[in-house]
Amino acid sequence: MNTQSNAIPESPLESQVIAPAVISPTRRMYWSVRRELWESRSIYLAPLAVAAIFLFGFLISTIHLPDKMRAALELNPVQQHESIEQPYIFAALLIMATAFIVGVFYCLDALHGERRDRSILFWKSLPVSDLTTVLSKASIPLVVLPLLSFAIIVATQLIMLLLSTAVLLGSGLSVAKLWTQLPLFQMSLMLLYHLLAVHALWYAPIYGWLLLVSGWARRAAFLWAGLPLLAIGVVEKVAFNSSHFASLLKYRFMGHLAEAFVFDARGVHSLAQLTPGKFLSTPGLWIGLAFAAAFVAVAVRQRRYRGPI
Repeated sequence: MNTQSNAIPESPLESQVIAPAVISPTRRMYWSVRRELWESRSIYLAPLAVAAIFLFGFLISTIHLPDKMRAALELNPVQQHESIEQPYIFAALLIMATAFIVGVFYCLDALHGERRDRSILFWKSLPVSDLTTVLSKASIPLVVLPLLSFAIIVATQLIMLLLSTAVLLGSGLSVAKLWTQLPLFQMSLMLLYHLLAVHALWYAPIYGWLLLVSGWARRAAFLWAGLPLLAIGVVEKVAFNSSHFASLLKYRFMGHLAEAFVFDARGVHSLAQLTPGKFLSTPGLWIGLAFAAAFVAVAVRQRRYRGPI
């Protein structure tokens, strides 16, 4: 005699196998970059703070702006251009220097910090590869900071122009000379070229080296990043009485100016000064990018096998 089974048949939903959601590599990279912005707020707070402090100082200096404009009108056209453009260029240089410093300290802490606070154990449990993680960290100084700096500089210069216009109009002076001697659109194009093509590409091996040290050093990453370079220079000077390595470092920090620009003897800034063809055909650029790729590859390997400190 057959007995009836008491087992409850599975519902159609329970019998279906739920496949894990597939996350594209692009989306993983996007959220990895978002993570860096969440964890390192100095990436955008430091340039914004410097821009705000500069604007505060510029606002105070507008008290004497009418007198400065009257004095500038008595100069020749080239000197007028330099006098009017000077504070805008200084603002750009200040914010770019801040972004570079932020990039240096960020790279030194990017891989070292997660090993120090042991958060690497949590991040490695997520379905994100070491390559994606390291590339997202490298994208901060190479892509995010240049674009962010460009936006902050353009906004700062625009606010400066509006403040100057309001002060001059309030003093009864014409603003025609101010607007004609200050081509913001042309300056913005030159700035974008300088930040993306020059700072990001030319300084790539510097940031790559700092990421490598960040993933290797157990402590004092800043010293480990600088001391080997200093030691090589000292040994070369003592042993061979030469300074080729020091010249190489100087070329890496300052050589982009001669390769990417041609300077006007009159001090006038124009798009004709940009030499992207010469810059992109410079052997030093591609050798540096090759070193940067090698440094990043080593940093990926270090993150894969190194655990918490």
